[in-house]
Formats: sequence, C-alpha cells, structure tokens
Amino acid sequence: MRSKNPPFTFCVLLAVVIFAACNKPAERDGAARATVECTSGAVVEGRPLRIVTTVAPITSIVANLAGGTSTEITGLVPEGSNAHTFEPPPSAVRALAAADVVFVNGLKLDEQVTKLALANLSPGAAICELGTAILPSSEWIFDNSFPRDGGKPNPHLWTNPPMVAEYAKAIRNVLQVRDPAHRREYKLNYTAFNAKIDLLDQAVRDASNSIPREARKLLTYHDAYAYFALEYGWTVVGAIQPSSFDSPSPKSVVELIEQIRDEKVSAVFGSEVFPSAVLEQIGTEAGVRYIDVLRDDDLPGVPGEPEHSWLGMMRFNFVTLIEASGGDAAELRNLGTVDVAPDQATYPQ
Repeated sequence: MRSKNPPFTFCVLLAVVIFAACNKPAERDGAARATVECTSGAVVEGRPLRIVTTVAPITSIVANLAGGTSTEITGLVPEGSNAHTFEPPPSAVRALAAADVVFVNGLKLDEQVTKLALANLSPGAAICELGTAILPSSEWIFDNSFPRDGGKPNPHLWTNPPMVAEYAKAIRNVLQVRDPAHRREYKLNYTAFNAKIDLLDQAVRDASNSIPREARKLLTYHDAYAYFALEYGWTVVGAIQPSSFDSPSPKSVVELIEQIRDEKVSAVFGSEVFPSAVLEQIGTEAGVRYIDVLRDDDLPGVPGEPEHSWLGMMRFNFVTLIEASGGDAAELRNLGTVDVAPDQATYPQ
C-alpha cells in the first residue's frame, strides 16, 4: 500500500521528486528543475518494489544491492547501443509508468529517459540521478568528447570504483527507505558489494603503480575514463570521437598521431561495441598497438553468466589497460567478479 502523504505539494504537481543523497540543491533544465534527494517517494508495501534503470552498469550495480529480495529491476538501454543518443521505445512508457524508482546516471547522459519518466511516472514515484547526486558540479570533467561549451560533462563515473561506492551507498539508502521490509537484506548486500569494490580499488591502485606515472597514458575512441584517470594517476591524451559523434577531421587525426609519437603512448584503445577504422589507422601510422576491446557500458558475456556484471566489465577493462601499458595486472586477474547475489534484473536486447 502506498503512502497518501507526498513530501511536498510541488512534488505532486510534477508527479516526481528528484533528490540527491547529499541533500544539496542541483540545477536542472526546464520542467525537470527540482530539489535533489534520491530517498523521496512513497513507501511500497505488500508487493515487490519496481525499479527501472538505464545503462547496463547501473542495472548491474542496482541488482547487487537488491539481490535476494523480490525487487523487480528493468533495464531500458540495450547493451551495445549508444547511451548518449538512445531514444526510449514506446515500451519504455509502460515500464516507467509502473516504476516506483527510476535510477538514471544523470550528468545529462540519459536525458531522454528522464524526460519520458517525468511525463509518465505515477504519484509517489521518484527519479534518482546517481551522478548528479554524488558529484558536485564543481568536480564535473569536460574534455574532448564532452567540451564545456557543449554544456554536457563527462558522465562516465562508473569507470571509477570509488565513485561506484558512492552510487552503491545512494542506492542502498533509496531501497531501505522505499522498501523497509527488506532493509536488512539491502544492508547486507551493500556491505558485501562495498567490500568487492574496495578489493577492486586496491588492485587497480597496485597495478597502476606498477607503471611509471609518465607511462600511464590513455588514448581512447570514446573518453570514458576521465574520472578513472584522475583517481589513479593516469593522463588522458585524447579521444577520437568528437562531441558531435561524427568522424574526427583529418587535421585532428594528424595532430593525434604527432601527439602519440611525442608523448610515447604505448597503445591506443578502441571500443568493442564501436569499432573505429580511424583509430586503427592512427595506431598504424603512429607505430603503436591498437586494442579494440574496451567496454564502456556493455557487460561481458550474457545475462546469467558470472562475468556479466559491472565487476566483470571493470576487471576486464582495467586488465586490458594496464597490461597494454606494461603494468602488472596479476592481482586484478585473480579478483572474483561474481555478484553478491543472483542478478535478477531484466536486461533489454
């Protein structure tokens, strides 16, 4: 049974309240402008909590926190699609209208889903923008793929384990408030998942430190590792994909080849989902290895397999980056990636 007492009159008018775990105001555009506090919304009793998520890494993280309960989790963004340009299908309206909580990344990554949710969420439901919740705008990163004049910061916080620990804390708080009957399960799942994040974090630090700082350089197709680089002492040399998602200009290609040679970059990294002939050409012209297997938000394997998880994706990417840069990733390779509970989420195809 849902509570009949929404927290603010303004929330009833919008049919959604957007909150941040830090309880600070956050600026948003147009009709979506509101106070940020993820834990708002009606308590759900007598039935499973219904959750909708966007990209697969967030779906996986939420599934870790909700595992072992009756919570229903539905992902909207198919793996291998471009989350930046994803247009929700008509079926998304039904999922959003039935949702109690919608977890989006925020930082303007999943704007189309957020707009659709605002128009279709039922009273007492809420949106939680995880990235917006944990990261103040003063710490947003703007770069080649996400220039400041474009107004959209780099949204890939999930490639940085300490930030995922903050995501997990925010998700736990939401689940415990909205579904207090399973408060203990959410707490235990959070503790177990946070321990796995700590192990991953330490293994990444140790592996990164096996590479001289001046050799920790990243040139990727899509600039998905800015927050990771800042955390672990890497330098992002550049990214091939411009903010328009068009092919880079010939002038940009020549400049990157010269930069790779000047800075002695050991490898260039492409995307498993978006192969880039241009990036391969750059690697060949610069005389460095081209490795096209990184996964920005496409989990390894298929749903139900141990590797199909945020942990599995991060271990794969970090091992790839570190070994290609001459580092020792043995500790990372030995890390387990099995979720803390069976993944009960529905991943779109």
